[in-house]
Amino acid sequence: MNKSESKYFNTALRMDEALLALLEEKDLEYITVKEICHQAGVNRSTFYLHYETIADLVSETLEMINQRFLSYFPQQEEEILGNMGSLAREDLVLVTREYLLPYLRFIRDNKKVYRAAFRNPRSMQAHTRYGELKQHILSPILERFEVPSAHRPYYMAYYVEGIIAIVKEWLRQDCADEVEMIADIIESCVRHKDISHAE
Repeated sequence: MNKSESKYFNTALRMDEALLALLEEKDLEYITVKEICHQAGVNRSTFYLHYETIADLVSETLEMINQRFLSYFPQQEEEILGNMGSLAREDLVLVTREYLLPYLRFIRDNKKVYRAAFRNPRSMQAHTRYGELKQHILSPILERFEVPSAHRPYYMAYYVEGIIAIVKEWLRQDCADEVEMIADIIESCVRHKDISHAE
């Protein structure tokens, strides 16, 4: 990365962070280019050098968050999904410590992102990330447990909303409790035996 690319990247990162800071305080539709520039310490011409609209900045910010999120995990999603089909049914759990701990560490280290996402779920496209989780992780597991397809959306809603509720409470307390404690709580709430005995 040469000096000009580095400067461009740093300016873009400042605008990403400025957007996240503003999203903690207000809804996206009320955020202006002027506020973003003020928060990032840049002028309007710099903003328009990088983006045509605030929506472009939102897209870039979401991509930055996604890359940061993936860097916390020891394996790529393809490996997770590839292993799922070969696991014995008794070893198949909806939430494992292997993926729960990095997820919770990411939340702790990026509290601002999650507060913004919960305040602005539509603009932060939270539904997209959970849509991928439901499609690629939860649905295949529920299928392996022979949960009828008509029942699966309800199970998925229960698990996802339950985990979100725990995360929101943890954020409300500024992630003061240890990651391991929150992982224990989630694991104790989400047990594969609950599915296999639910019929």
